[in-house]
Amino acid sequence: MSLTSPTLRISQQQYREILGHCYDGLPDEACGLLAGPVAGDGEPLGTVARVYPCRNAEASARTYTIDSRDMGPAMGDAHRHGFELIGCWHSHTHTDAYPSPTDVRLAAYPEWVYVIVSLKPDGDPTLRSYRIRADEIAETPVVLGS
Repeated sequence: MSLTSPTLRISQQQYREILGHCYDGLPDEACGLLAGPVAGDGEPLGTVARVYPCRNAEASARTYTIDSRDMGPAMGDAHRHGFELIGCWHSHTHTDAYPSPTDVRLAAYPEWVYVIVSLKPDGDPTLRSYRIRADEIAETPVVLGS
């Protein structure tokens, strides 16, 4: 498996939904799931077809865990629409949009794309995407579409 992936394509509407959920989660980190088409080997093709805002089971400003009560419904909805879960997002409330050591340690799905939204108080929100495999981090391009 390659550490790189195709460009992640997110619509403006999806971007607004992700960003809104991140702000709604303050002061805690917010999180959610991404669904889209995958190749035969399970690798995401890059297009985000659906976003699923989720609860942060940890209710923490420093860490997140996608609430298990949200995972099943998101997976079911994705499958009903012909998609797979291809990644997740979470916010960093005071740090850059770069995976923390905890993010790397907890990256359980090597085929997923990990999106981080920085909400640092001294700047505009920043959304970046990564692949994390075997403790290696590679940024993937993000394109906001219509």
